[in-house]
This record gives sequence, structure tokens and C-alpha cells, in this order.
Amino acid sequence: MALLGFSGLPLFLVLCFGHCLCDFPLQSDKIALGKCPGNQVEGIAWPYWLAGHVGTHALAVALISGNAWLGLAEFLAHGLIDWCKCRGLYNLGTDQALHLGCKGLWVLLG
Repeated sequence: MALLGFSGLPLFLVLCFGHCLCDFPLQSDKIALGKCPGNQVEGIAWPYWLAGHVGTHALAVALISGNAWLGLAEFLAHGLIDWCKCRGLYNLGTDQALHLGCKGLWVLLG
């Protein structure tokens, strides 16, 4: 059971809300640009921007689900998905669908 007492569909919805919070208001333009391979914003190389961004998602998943392993899974999955989007392998819609699909998987695994 999740730390906040949610499970099933309610847990999925809260995870999706956490995702929206981390991916939009908490992701500045600097982060959005800096996290892409080859970019350097304010002298900081892209891996640091990407790690910081996916770290917020990992923390949200771990806190909401009460499961640090799901937080680690989110860190890895979110990083890979964003890296692929930055490389032009798919668009924002596909990126968001993959992220939300991961939230569904975390509910099933949690």
C-alpha cells in the first residue's frame, strides 16, 4: 500500500498528478534545455540537468508510493524516456504517454 494510503486507480491518479507537477511547473526552461545531450546551460553539462530533473520525479514516486525501489525505477525510466525524446526519437505526446504508462506499471508493481 502506498505511503499516503492510495492504491489502484487513486494511486495512479495521484502519481499522474505528481508527474504533471514535476514535468511542468517544476521544470524550468533552463532544465528543459539543459537536460538534452550535448547542451550546457550556465556552464552545467546536460547529465546534471537530466539527473536533477528525473530526481524530482523519482522523489515524487517514492514519496507517493512509499516504495524507494519504484522511485529508483522512475529515475531510470524517466531518464531514458527524456533522453530519447531529446534525441528526436519521438514527440512530446509520445513522451508523455510513456511517462504515464510507467505510472500504471508502478501501480501494478507496487
